[in-house]
Amino acid sequence: MKKAPQLPGMILMGAQQRLLPPMLPFVFFLVAVVCHAGVWLGVIYTADDIPSYAGGPGPVLAVLHLLTLGVMVATAIGAAIQLLPVATGLGHKSLLPAKLLIWLFLPGLACLLSGFFLSNQFLMSCGALLITLTLMVFLHVITSLLWRSTTLKLAVAHAWISMAALFGLLGLGVALVLDFEFAWLMDHESVAAQHMVLAACGFMGFLAVGFGNILVPMFALSQNAPGKQGWVSYTLLVTGLAGTIAGLNFALPELIALAAVAGLAGAALHIKGMVWCLENGMRKKLGLSFFMIKGAWGMMLLSIICGFALALDLLGDQGPALFGFVLLFGWLLTYIKGMLQRIVPFLAAMNMSKRNHKPPRLSELAQGSPLKLHAICHGLAIVVGATSIALDQPDGLRVAGLVGFIGAAGFAWFCFSVLRSFFTYHRTAAEN
Repeated sequence: MKKAPQLPGMILMGAQQRLLPPMLPFVFFLVAVVCHAGVWLGVIYTADDIPSYAGGPGPVLAVLHLLTLGVMVATAIGAAIQLLPVATGLGHKSLLPAKLLIWLFLPGLACLLSGFFLSNQFLMSCGALLITLTLMVFLHVITSLLWRSTTLKLAVAHAWISMAALFGLLGLGVALVLDFEFAWLMDHESVAAQHMVLAACGFMGFLAVGFGNILVPMFALSQNAPGKQGWVSYTLLVTGLAGTIAGLNFALPELIALAAVAGLAGAALHIKGMVWCLENGMRKKLGLSFFMIKGAWGMMLLSIICGFALALDLLGDQGPALFGFVLLFGWLLTYIKGMLQRIVPFLAAMNMSKRNHKPPRLSELAQGSPLKLHAICHGLAIVVGATSIALDQPDGLRVAGLVGFIGAAGFAWFCFSVLRSFFTYHRTAAEN
């Protein structure tokens, strides 16, 4: 049996033979970039309702899923379908399922968001069907790679939990949409909470931690973090997720609090391993991307602490909204944007080097100033937004939404600059 690669360069050996057509992952990244700006505009529009939001269809639910599906899931699909083949050394058996994802995801996203916004059951049902089909295809694409993988055992184990959580959240999501019409669930609020935990902490959370175990050593040019510590972290995180779902299902807040403690310990160990990689890596200057990633690690811990406090009813009336904001905007969105500003130029440069024409350096693909604008605005938006929710101040949320939108525009500027450099390079190479 092959041993997991210890050096980041080994992951990239022969990687160009496993590259997808570049626009396949980039379409999902562009969707995420556009939806990112839309989310902050949505925060401005729904600012009066966010602090006290506790569930149900309407504009707030639409904005929430614009973030989770339009930004997070789109990024996850684009990254996973390309980076997993690169990391595992395994190619897709067929590109048809990956191409099918685009044609299912875009209309499904439009239908579901419209249905939530308008409280239209037909649109919600159609959108839920298309999104479920999309993510079942995605589940098939990823699990077929995981099943064949013999390397990166820790990252693959995280990915399996992520896929299991995805399967569970899809079932709960369909049940919730149908419950708006038929009211057949005994406890809609509890099922909605389980759906959110499986989506944010299970699917996206474990995918983020798993990819972190691959990408952080690769970008830092470091060996992998100590293995035993990683497996202890994994065990604690799985225990925390399972305990939280059980606590929500059986209405046991004390169990949820204990699960949060286990999750907090697991997250702290994971972060310790990632910091070890950064300290022992050959590349020390990692730029703004890792400044954001480090901030996201801090927000990961804070979100679990907020979850602990929420379980014990210590956050007041704004507790659910505050927890959701710290979890989704503070941890996951910050982490995704930190990684994406590395992944987009990285994949663009790999596709450029396939030609005989000399590829540009990563730093030459786009200016750094838009990322500085994004980092400053994003940080301010998170702080102002969380404070405004805690104090029930809609005007503060509007300010956070405006600042966040300016930052999102800067991030979009960066991504479109990379694409412009990509197309310019290929046009010049073709002419020569």
